[in-house]
Amino acid sequence: MSAKYKNIPPLRAIKAFEASARLLSFTLAAQELHVTQAAISHQIKNLEQLTDVQLFERFNRSLKLTFEGRLYLVSIRNGLESIEKATRQLKSRDTAGTLNISLLPSFATKWLSKRIWRFQQQNKNLDVRISAFEWLTDFKKDDCDIAIRYSANPSYPGLKSELFLEEEVFPVCSKQLYESYEGKLTTDRLLNANLCHEDFTSEDWHDWFDAAGIQAKPKLRGTRFSHMVTMLEAVENHQGFALGRTTLVQDDINRGLLAAPFDIKIKGQMSYYLVYPENTEGDEKLQMIRRWLMTEAEQFKKSIKT
Repeated sequence: MSAKYKNIPPLRAIKAFEASARLLSFTLAAQELHVTQAAISHQIKNLEQLTDVQLFERFNRSLKLTFEGRLYLVSIRNGLESIEKATRQLKSRDTAGTLNISLLPSFATKWLSKRIWRFQQQNKNLDVRISAFEWLTDFKKDDCDIAIRYSANPSYPGLKSELFLEEEVFPVCSKQLYESYEGKLTTDRLLNANLCHEDFTSEDWHDWFDAAGIQAKPKLRGTRFSHMVTMLEAVENHQGFALGRTTLVQDDINRGLLAAPFDIKIKGQMSYYLVYPENTEGDEKLQMIRRWLMTEAEQFKKSIKT
């Protein structure tokens, strides 16, 4: 081994330490790694001899990391994650020919997934990877070209943000439920209807009833959902009314799956932004997807029926 890496222990010892530290058990670590408990103990002992540092406090039926062991675990995990990520990327993609987009699962499901095929038809030599997660991508660590972020304050150091789509919030229901009212659905009747609520939202039913000039009870009953897409799935299956957001419901309204019974809308506090590192603004792949997304956004705005 090169002198540069002379202090790197054998990988099997590193894996034995990480599993033991995570599980605080040589027995469980051995089961996870499909080796004997004696083999795990041997690897840990060798690692402690190599570093001349005690990594664990050993008791009759338990383990406890020493202070030095806790510090070492943090660094080891970072190293293993970097190796795993590098290997995964090497196996699964051609870096030069892949465009990586990060966005929320709800926006990926209800908006981008219905359109991305057009980009791929126009750019057949370029693969697309859509990473849909609730958390924000870290451009310094993650392999990401552009993110579509949902924010009220799109200010990120070292990143450029461009307004992509704004949205309005308004009641929606299935077309079948709407037709069941036979033209007699009024805003005040919603007070006694089955209302669906999203737990994590910046606008709620009280905001909309205020805009409609209706005094609602302090506590509105109904079904609560932790995720917008799950709530909209219930609404499409005739299970009540929900506050829909333009970007997530307009396509289904246009297709006749949902109905928007009222013209009263409130402006969403948050919007979608295209976000990417300032130092990659001239990247050809980035500009290709950026131009395409902006074009799709303009077409989407035209599809919104007044």
